[in-house]
Amino acid sequence: MEAYRLLRLFFLVVCVFSHTLVSCNIPSYVEKYFDQRLDHFNFVSHGDKTFKQRYLVQDQWWSQGKGPIFFYTGNEGPITAFWNATGFVFDIAPQFGALVVFAEHRYYGKSLPFGSSTFEPQNMGLLTVEQALGDYAMLIKYLKQTLNASNCPVITFGGSYGGMLSAYMRFKYPNFVTGSIAASAPINLLTNTVDRSFFFSAVTKDFSEATPQCEPKVRQAFDVLMNMASQGTPGLKQISETFKLCKPLSNNDDFYHLLGWIRNSFTFLAMLDYPYPAQFMGKLPAYPVKVACKYMEDSTDVVTGLAKAAGLYYNGTDGELQCYDIFTEFVACADQTGCGVGPDSLAWDFQACTEIHLVPGSNNITDMFPKMPWTDDMRNDYCYKKWKVIPRDDWSEAEFWGRDIGTATNIVFSNGDLDPWRGGGVLKSIGSSIQAITINGGAHHLDLRGQNPFDPISVIAAREVEKQNIRKWINS
Repeated sequence: MEAYRLLRLFFLVVCVFSHTLVSCNIPSYVEKYFDQRLDHFNFVSHGDKTFKQRYLVQDQWWSQGKGPIFFYTGNEGPITAFWNATGFVFDIAPQFGALVVFAEHRYYGKSLPFGSSTFEPQNMGLLTVEQALGDYAMLIKYLKQTLNASNCPVITFGGSYGGMLSAYMRFKYPNFVTGSIAASAPINLLTNTVDRSFFFSAVTKDFSEATPQCEPKVRQAFDVLMNMASQGTPGLKQISETFKLCKPLSNNDDFYHLLGWIRNSFTFLAMLDYPYPAQFMGKLPAYPVKVACKYMEDSTDVVTGLAKAAGLYYNGTDGELQCYDIFTEFVACADQTGCGVGPDSLAWDFQACTEIHLVPGSNNITDMFPKMPWTDDMRNDYCYKKWKVIPRDDWSEAEFWGRDIGTATNIVFSNGDLDPWRGGGVLKSIGSSIQAITINGGAHHLDLRGQNPFDPISVIAAREVEKQNIRKWINS
C-alpha cells in the first residue's frame, strides 16, 4: 500500500510539473466528415441522400496498416465532449500502435441529418439505435478501405449509452468489430425483465453511505419544503429566495419543476462522484457527493442546506451563477434522470420515447426524493403528445438481444459500485468471452477516464483486465 501511495504521488508530480503523461493533456484531433446515408434500411424513403457525419481522428501512434483501430461509439452529445473525457483510450493507444477514431452519433453535435430542421417531428424517424449502428459500421468499412487497413482489428469503446452501442456493435457487426469495451452500459434496460426501480434507490444509497446524516437530512429538507409550498404564495416566495431563483415560483407546476431540478442535481452528483475534480458535464470537486452531504450537515436550516447541495451541480466549483434559472438548467423530459439541455436534449427525449426504456420516477419510500411518479402510461401519453410516437419496448428486447447474450464473444462489461446505472448492467461474466468487472469506488465509467494520481486501485486493475482482453482479441 505504501508503494501505491508513492506511485500516486509520483504521477501527481509528473502531471503538475512536466505534463508528460498522456492523460494529463488530452491530445488534439483532426475533425473530419463522412457522407453517411440518411437511411440504411429503406431503399425508397430517402434514396441515396446523405448527411455529414462528424468524426475525430488521431493517428500519431498508429502503426499504419498494422495497428488496431480504437473506435469510440459516440452517444448522446457532441463527440468532442467524449473525446475530452475518455483519456483511457489515449493512454493505451501508444502501447498498441492504434489509430483512434471517435464517431459522432447522428442527431447530436454537428451530425444533423436535416440541418436546422433536424428536430422537426417529421424528421425524427431516422433517429434510431439501428441507424446509428449502421452509421458506425459504414464508417468503419470506409476507414478500412481508404486507409489500407483491411487487416486492422477494430476495438470499440463506449460509456453509458455509448457503452451499450459499443456492445451492440460486437453483437451486430462482428465482421467489422473484433472486441468491445462497454463501460457502465445498462443494456438490461432494453429488456422487460429488469426491475427499473433500482436507479433512485442507488442514488440514495450513494448519499447515505457518504456521511451518516446525509440521507435523513435530505428527507427532512424535502418534508419542510413540501410544507412550505403548501402555504401558497408566501411559501413559494420564501422557497424562491432560499434557492436564489432568478424567477420566483408562481404556482405548483413551478414548484414541481424545482423538485425535478433538485433531483437532477443529486442524480448527476452520484454519477460523477469521481475521486478528483472533473469537468465532465459540470465543474465538480473531488467526491462531490461528500461535498453535498457536508453542505447538508453543516447547515443549521435543512432547506438552506438542500439549496446549497443542489446548486453544486449547476454552479460547480467556480460559483459564477448569482441566481438559478431552473427552467433553462433543467428540462423535464421522458428520461427521469435528465435529458440535458439544448438541441441534444430533444434527440435524447425522442430516443427515450422510442427504443430506450429508462427508469420510473422517485417514490419517497426506497429513495429519499419526493414522490414523482413516471409510469409506462405517463410515458406513452407524454411521448404521443410530444412526438406523436408510442414506445415499442418488445421490439427493443428482440432487436438488441435482451438478456440472451451468451452467444456473443469478446466483450468486457465494467460497472462501478457507486454508479446508479449499475442495476441495469451486466454484472456477472458469461463464459470466458464475456467478462464483467465491478469497480469498487467507481462512479459512471470511471475506467474510461484517463489515468489519475487519485485513481482507486480497483480502477487501475480494471483497466489492466481490459488491456489484457484487447491484446488477446487482437492477437487471436
